[in-house]
Amino acid sequence: MDKLTQYLKTHPADKLHPSEIASLLKDLNEKNFDEAVKHIPKELIADVALELPDRYFDDVVDSFTSEELAQSVAELESDDQTDFIQELEEIDDSKAKEVFKKLHKDDQADILQLKQYDDDEAGAYMQVEVYAARLDHKVEDIIKEFAELKRKGELETVNYLFVTDEDNHLRYGVGLDDLLVFDFKKTLRENIGENPEKYKPVIGHDHDDIKEIVKKFQEYDLNSMPIVDEHGYLLGRITSDDIYDLISEHATDQMYNLAGVNDDAEEDDDLIKAGKARAVWLGINLITAIAASLVIGMFEGTIQSYVALAVLMPIVASMGGNAGTQSLTVVVRQLALGDIAKNDAYRTIKKEVILSLANGLLFAIIIGVIAAIWFDKGMLGVVIALSMIINLLSAGFFGSMIPLMLKKLNIDPAIGSTVILTTITDVVGFFSFLGLASLILL
Repeated sequence: MDKLTQYLKTHPADKLHPSEIASLLKDLNEKNFDEAVKHIPKELIADVALELPDRYFDDVVDSFTSEELAQSVAELESDDQTDFIQELEEIDDSKAKEVFKKLHKDDQADILQLKQYDDDEAGAYMQVEVYAARLDHKVEDIIKEFAELKRKGELETVNYLFVTDEDNHLRYGVGLDDLLVFDFKKTLRENIGENPEKYKPVIGHDHDDIKEIVKKFQEYDLNSMPIVDEHGYLLGRITSDDIYDLISEHATDQMYNLAGVNDDAEEDDDLIKAGKARAVWLGINLITAIAASLVIGMFEGTIQSYVALAVLMPIVASMGGNAGTQSLTVVVRQLALGDIAKNDAYRTIKKEVILSLANGLLFAIIIGVIAAIWFDKGMLGVVIALSMIINLLSAGFFGSMIPLMLKKLNIDPAIGSTVILTTITDVVGFFSFLGLASLILL
């Protein structure tokens, strides 16, 4: 008996969690995976498929009929329904159409509504299922309706009550903790009227950039945010779990971009696609490596005259590359988190230059002494020490300036930064080291 089967037998149906099932499935080999998938409770199929990495998605949906998938999709919130259908369209458009046709008309309408938004718009990430109360509703009636909807399973996690007027314009937002201390016999209008400014909600618009929505969640520490249209009509809400997923995805994208690989390609099992994506950046890196080699070629005579230079060159380049990567990584991440303001470039560059210069001085002394003793040549130690200071200083400067410059040009700071930086630190490192050696040693 595999772990998944044992888990399904020992847990009541209402206690099963899709993420736990997905975690167990990932531990199985291909043969056991195909068999275990068939034991997933029918109502959780779509949920589990979304929890698994993309490469497992088609294996899951191929194990079930369109009818079974439709029944499972019907259990999801509208944003997850849309994600499932869109992902299914990418691998099997005809099956996606079959599943869509079998859904309730209301679900179809919700999916079509959300699909009209671009991937970078807030509307693409909202749930249209949202409980709202009118200003003239009594608090006791709202509490009773909350309880009834929760018992019927028609209401998921709710910790914030949206309050609208008769025309469905969003007016206020009331936390459940505040709602419970209201006078139950009075209407929302009467309770809120005592301190209306307290209940002004932080809102997002359906065509807002999703990055701005993420910033608002972080800035105001929100659990959910109402989404309205240009006229102020309440359309839905975005919840914190979706924001956590977006933050995680963005962090993953940055890590991949810094390494010169593509997120979508790496998630795919297609080796040719992943190989092509990597080859592009490796090709660019080859060109930049040739540029660094040309610098070395300029000092061919110097190297032949002083063979010790060839031994020490990689140290200068490596230290510069690592120091630059440290600055680059810090600045890229701070830009992503919004910790660097628009007019904060000077402070950021200054900090990284000072840190790199301090490290440059420290390691210049260390490597200078080592080189002088190693090759019994004091001036060689001076050459590599000066080169170390120059290269680490430039590494700190360019490591902070490159992502800031790309951000200014509205380009993702993580894309291409590492290749540009490596080229600069290699060229500066080799040129300063071999140039100083030509002037001082020969």
